[in-house]
Amino acid sequence: MADTKGPRRSAASSSERKSGDSAPGHSGQGQTRCGFIAIIGAPNVGKSTLINALVGTKVAIVSHKVQTTRALLRGIATVDGSQLVFVDTPGVFAPKRRLDRAMITTAWAGVDDADIAAVLIDAKRGLDQEADAILDRLAAVAQSKILLINKIDLVEKPVLLGIAKAANERVRFAATFMVSALTGDGIADLRGWLAEQVPEGPWHYPADQITDAPLRHLAAEITREKLYLRLHQELPYQCTVETDAWKELKDGSTRIEQTIYVARESQRKIVLGKGGQTIRGIGADARREIADMIEAPVHLFLFVKVRERWGEDPERYRAMGLEFPKE
Repeated sequence: MADTKGPRRSAASSSERKSGDSAPGHSGQGQTRCGFIAIIGAPNVGKSTLINALVGTKVAIVSHKVQTTRALLRGIATVDGSQLVFVDTPGVFAPKRRLDRAMITTAWAGVDDADIAAVLIDAKRGLDQEADAILDRLAAVAQSKILLINKIDLVEKPVLLGIAKAANERVRFAATFMVSALTGDGIADLRGWLAEQVPEGPWHYPADQITDAPLRHLAAEITREKLYLRLHQELPYQCTVETDAWKELKDGSTRIEQTIYVARESQRKIVLGKGGQTIRGIGADARREIADMIEAPVHLFLFVKVRERWGEDPERYRAMGLEFPKE
């Protein structure tokens, strides 16, 4: 069976170490540190872009469509002797559907399991209703908490200081950082501070690993991102992509089969496009990025199927890494 574990910084590898094993590239001299940092925030505040900036390469899909992130995704960065494991959580908002409730439960579970909870605020939106609700809930979180104000390049300094002051009056933050996930401003300072604050202990992952997500999952996420980028508002976010087959061929290339599931026949026609043009474009974009990720030629085959009421199917939630809400 082909290896589909998380990729390394240079190439995909079949090796995987158990938690606590010494990591390659680290001599073991001196005290190491390792910690989990959960990024929590409202939809579209830039969590996935921030994770990618902190890791130094793309591990999370980015889209202007709300609720792009569904399950927890971990990006891994090594700073000196510290391994930082960043947890990208689904955006927190007022849930309306079962899928919404599942994603929000997953988001807060990621916070509860982390060593440090980092709340991300969009500087342009300020402390709006969604940010208010997150701050209220965050006050009950026992872990160390930090405030990250994103998109500082788009807002004047007095506004930024006002947001920081108001948020710190409501929640006891260990530190406040002004950053721009898009330009990289403030990212190095944030990484450096976290490297000093995470607990002492062995690394959980090899030094060159950038995420713990299996390649099958990352490949499906890449295709889902291309769907969103191509179709924008034409397709509801309730579509899903699953990797059905992954086979390494003798010539060094990889054959991948994926199915895009939609809720209605009308949506299937949108994904296919006139004469199959849309699905071919999505496939070409996804194939190039997946090939870059695994550093091998890729033969990608996409199928589009209607799966009515898939949002009520527990098996689909498990496939996405979500717990199925009973109510």
